Amino acid sequence: MTRRIRLIADDYGLAPGVSAAILDLLKRGRLSGTSCMTGFPEWESEAARIRPLSGQVAIGLHLTLTDQPAVTGRSSLAPEGRLPPHRSLALPVLRGRFEDRDVHAELDAQYGRFVEALGRQPDFIDGHQHVHFLPVVRKWLLARFPGSAAMPALRGAPARPGKIAVAVKVAAIAALAAGFNRTMEGAGFDVMRPLTGIYDWRQPDSFVPVLLAAIETLPEQGLFMCHPGHVDETLRARDPMRNVREVEFAFLASDEFGASLARAGVGIIGGEG
Repeated sequence: MTRRIRLIADDYGLAPGVSAAILDLLKRGRLSGTSCMTGFPEWESEAARIRPLSGQVAIGLHLTLTDQPAVTGRSSLAPEGRLPPHRSLALPVLRGRFEDRDVHAELDAQYGRFVEALGRQPDFIDGHQHVHFLPVVRKWLLARFPGSAAMPALRGAPARPGKIAVAVKVAAIAALAAGFNRTMEGAGFDVMRPLTGIYDWRQPDSFVPVLLAAIETLPEQGLFMCHPGHVDETLRARDPMRNVREVEFAFLASDEFGASLARAGVGIIGGEG
């Protein structure tokens, strides 16, 4: 029996070039799905482009609480209308600056834009810069989906690192995610775990070895996150993660990637395998 792996692209909706690259890979069967950022002006048009793939691939919500314009405008979360840096949300000493109700209002707005544009709830939910692991977001998830029959899947915590080079990064994410899997599974959510695909994106050559390792070892209940895209002016204005997106796209679209899957006897959940 062919083992299958789950490959999820983050950041659909971040910029036209990112969305176009992800759509290309979804149509080639090289991804299982993608999580969507719904707070940008282009969201409605990008939703229209991905809507025909609904039911064929997993389409999720990429909750965004950092470094981008707030859908809800000015609040304790975004005093000037812009969401704060990640450290301001993640560090306990700084969390008190934000009212839970303002964070929840922003999440409600992003969720509402997803449902309005696509006509259904997300297949899964994760977070930009892993914000779904934050206590305030856990509260929102538990309140939004209180044991409902159709609960979205959630992205779970990462596995222990296999390489020292990313150990600190993985440990930081794991610390943020402490107790998440247990709490959310106890509430009835399906948690996709372990999370893999973590590497230093400032070193683009690191991507391919990390993905090849996942082909060999990732269990079907886990997921590999990736960030393919084409660099355009919109992306340059919105996000520092740029050229590595082209590297990820090129390999995921390549014959070499397809051959690697074939040699390992591995298929892609929701993809060509």
